[in-house]
Amino acid sequence: MFYLRLLRTRKRNSSFATLIKHQSLTFSTPNHQHVSSHSHQRELNDNNIIATNKLITSYVRCGDLDSAVRVFENMKVKSTVTWNSILAAYAKKLGHFEQARHLFEKIPQPNVVSYNIMLAGHWLHFGVHDARSFFDSMPVKDVASWNTMVSGYAQVGLMGEAQRLFSVMPERNCVSWSAMVSGYVACGDLDSAVECFYAADVRSVITWTAMITGYMKFGRVEQAERLFEEMTMRTLVTWNSMIAGYVENGRAEDGLRLFRTMLETGVKPNALSLTSVLLGCSNLSALQLGKQVHQLVCKSPLSSDTTAGTSLVSMYSKCGDLKDAWDLFVQITRKDVVCWNAMISGYAQHGAGEKALHLFDKMKKEGMKPDWITFVAVLLACNHTGLVDLGVQYFNTMAKDFGIETKPEHYACMVDLLGRAGKLAEAVDLIKSMPFRPHPAIYGTLLGACRIHKNLHLAEFAAKNLLELDPTIATGYVQLANVYASQNRWDHVARIRRSMKENNVVKTPGYSWIEINSMVHEFRSSDRLHPELASIHVKLNDLEKKIKLAGYVPDLEFALHDVGEELKEQILLWHSEKLAIAFGLLKVPSGVPIRVFKNLRVCGDCHSATKYISAIEGREIIVRDTSRFHHFKDGFCSCRDYW
Repeated sequence: MFYLRLLRTRKRNSSFATLIKHQSLTFSTPNHQHVSSHSHQRELNDNNIIATNKLITSYVRCGDLDSAVRVFENMKVKSTVTWNSILAAYAKKLGHFEQARHLFEKIPQPNVVSYNIMLAGHWLHFGVHDARSFFDSMPVKDVASWNTMVSGYAQVGLMGEAQRLFSVMPERNCVSWSAMVSGYVACGDLDSAVECFYAADVRSVITWTAMITGYMKFGRVEQAERLFEEMTMRTLVTWNSMIAGYVENGRAEDGLRLFRTMLETGVKPNALSLTSVLLGCSNLSALQLGKQVHQLVCKSPLSSDTTAGTSLVSMYSKCGDLKDAWDLFVQITRKDVVCWNAMISGYAQHGAGEKALHLFDKMKKEGMKPDWITFVAVLLACNHTGLVDLGVQYFNTMAKDFGIETKPEHYACMVDLLGRAGKLAEAVDLIKSMPFRPHPAIYGTLLGACRIHKNLHLAEFAAKNLLELDPTIATGYVQLANVYASQNRWDHVARIRRSMKENNVVKTPGYSWIEINSMVHEFRSSDRLHPELASIHVKLNDLEKKIKLAGYVPDLEFALHDVGEELKEQILLWHSEKLAIAFGLLKVPSGVPIRVFKNLRVCGDCHSATKYISAIEGREIIVRDTSRFHHFKDGFCSCRDYW
């Protein structure tokens, strides 16, 4: 971007130099010394018009419309290009369309460019229907006129109208086809987008990129990869589309690998590139790689970019480094609502509810208006801190005081808030009062709360509704089976497992991972694959003896198998998070926090054991599960056992 601005500056300077040169020729030379022919004088006038048009364009690009108008009004001879330059400036500027209309009426010989400028102005100021009326009245049209209308319809989702206009176009170019493909992708009609893409007789890089975006949006990663490989020319937007698509489809490693390839080919990233890459680092909990990306940002013009800074704040928060997240947040000079949301969410996820709510108050005092995502973070902060009454208050007042419509995400937070606090009946009443049909996550949240509070009756109610909404979701079966297992009702557990098998429902296996020297080590419960498993087991056996002497008692309720007590203790000892923590104790230098991540909720026994381990080993252990961060230190957890 810096180089582009520099190039434009050079062009502007050359325009000024040309204008000064011509003015000196015109005004400083006496007429009696230079008698020119009529053709020579006309050529000189033409050159003056061209130079002055460039000056007007330079002022317009700088946003200095007043200076552009002064130059325009002082011109004795104006070409249609001159009129169009000022017309475009007025037509694009909000609140100046009437000036554009009056100017348009004064143009001696308007051309198709003049009409296209007015057409775009009608669309910008009054919408696509008003633009269509002007389009129909235009005496001259070219392919750009038609493309403006087709793109306009596509951008507002009126693909039927776009298709009707597209089908009668006298001429089409790559812009026409790109508008149709992009429109179909945005509207969720992938089949029509594919049909249009392959019917196109001419395709630009924009057309190809739009189709790649469509494939990624609908999870067809292999088709997107095939198109990407077939492309002979790629823009930064193309690379960004692929990287973001990988991350959004759960293939963050592929996204980060492609990002490296992009850098090796000499393509410079922008804020959107880094947003996707940092989200990938967050999903993988790859803190070291995230820090490398941070260094890249610091060495680029994006170091002061708010979007890039916000992405870094989010990455550090999600990777468990709240201190660096806060330090970065403070350094961002122009904070938008997304930036505030990232930091408030970070505090909420780490269980620092009071800090999150204090930051929310500060945000309001500084005049920043919260949005619906802000209130998701605020409710999450109340949830993880046990501030039930305050959470209910925020939920009840956000529409009245801030004009924010309640969304399913807000209801999910409230069900979780009430459920954790044991107010299961109130949570059910809230679900029944929802103005829209509950989505599966609502009942999944209720089911998780029922397991914590061992409410079998409501657990069956939640599971029934969850499986009616989505019979293929494993959560409904697994959580209900866990409730039965906690009450030793093994016949019901067996029935649930048979039902899962009959319906081809596969349980998501639990696993934990830890990053050591930029390498991610993954563990599953009772892992048999890690190359250093022998030393990990030795460390765990030693830890078990020490923490039992300190008062730890295995909670056999979390060994969800119908086996003897001794084998249950062995199963608990080899849970994935304990294996990862033991490996961290062996590999992470003293004084450096051990960061472990899990794809499911941390089990109650592992939570209890980790508190003892942190005290005995004198280490800070940070564990992130699907709902929050747990900071273990000196025998205590940041959640205060409320989670």
